[in-house]
Amino acid sequence: MNTFHYQNGELFCENVPVTRLAEEFGTPLWIYSKSAFLSRLKEIQDAFAEVDPVICYSVKANGNLSILKTMNDAGSSFDVVSGGELFRVQQAGADTSRVVFAGVGKTDEEIRQALKADILMFDVESEAELDAIATIAEELGCIGRVALRLNPDIDAKTHRKTTTGKKGNKFGMDIERATELADKVLNDDRLELTGIHMHLGSPILSTDPYAKAVKKGAEVIAQLREKGHKTNWLNLGGGFGISYKTNEGPSAQTYADVIVPTIKEIGCRLALEPGRFIAGNSGVLISQIVFTKREGGKLFYIQDGGMTDLIRPAMYDSYHRVWPVKSAIPMPLDCEGEIAGCEPADVVGPVCESCDYFAKDRYLPPMQRADYLCTFSAGAYGSVMSSNYNARPRSVEILVDGSDYQVIRRRETYEELIALEQV
Repeated sequence: MNTFHYQNGELFCENVPVTRLAEEFGTPLWIYSKSAFLSRLKEIQDAFAEVDPVICYSVKANGNLSILKTMNDAGSSFDVVSGGELFRVQQAGADTSRVVFAGVGKTDEEIRQALKADILMFDVESEAELDAIATIAEELGCIGRVALRLNPDIDAKTHRKTTTGKKGNKFGMDIERATELADKVLNDDRLELTGIHMHLGSPILSTDPYAKAVKKGAEVIAQLREKGHKTNWLNLGGGFGISYKTNEGPSAQTYADVIVPTIKEIGCRLALEPGRFIAGNSGVLISQIVFTKREGGKLFYIQDGGMTDLIRPAMYDSYHRVWPVKSAIPMPLDCEGEIAGCEPADVVGPVCESCDYFAKDRYLPPMQRADYLCTFSAGAYGSVMSSNYNARPRSVEILVDGSDYQVIRRRETYEELIALEQV
């Protein structure tokens, strides 16, 4: 059963009616399903079990401590991109020897923090970063384990703001450049080349880019081993797509079918960094209609949730299904196009920006002031990207487990908005 589902025209998260949560905690309101997080993680674990991968949940997708502890307790490791994220996974009880540290701009202090935590490996993006890791490793008297992040120049057909695997992106290095740096590592006793890393972008709805990437990765690993490197890891990053609209997101098994055979052939360890695939459809954002209005021949539903809560539509023109929490008209599988009994409308927020919208010209059932509206597929890159723009407190987050639920982040207060400021 879908963990977010309608019963008699009312939306539930697992066994809890969403209206109950909205009335108890107010809106905007983030609701997460624990079973959804766990089932998506298990789907990846099962699909790739044949090669015993290290699944590194990507903290940047949703870094709430309760979510991280849930992932950790279920056997996941973590992919971090900052010292703050490393601190979070440490607080969640993670085994840092299975953590990978990605990111193009690691500071010296973050490198020092990660070396002290004895992380599995750094995903290294440049020669300058490699030199910094070597210097700090020497200072600490340890070895810096690194994986060179390759730019395989593969077009994964993602949004221009989320593509990472083509030449000209700020991430990674050309394969030819990586080969030169590998030679440098071989002659540096402060460093150990454990593997290579590739991340192609996100979200990727086709397996073809991964099929190409794993083949390129296998070729590079073979070349490095011939030179004397004990290269034993291929990290293929994340980016697995999910279903925002209908059923467009492939299963984990679909991706595994094109990745696992090559991993077995070259006899190396596999690391993956899924974030959206696990968190995306495991959370929703609930807002309340503040006003409705008709202007310029258009119907607007103005809600209390805005781009300060969920910035993806404003930033990426991303599509999210929206539907009333209570509706006599069932939500169809495909919410695009005309829907009987519905009228096209723009769903907008209260933030003073024209780009503050969640849906445009979307066919929706009639709604009125005080009705609750759900934005689906909001569990990834939602709360973590929220802000206090317009002096708006960040919203409360709830984790549902069957018939039980708990606050995992309380709503900010006005006093907390200014707590760090001085006059």
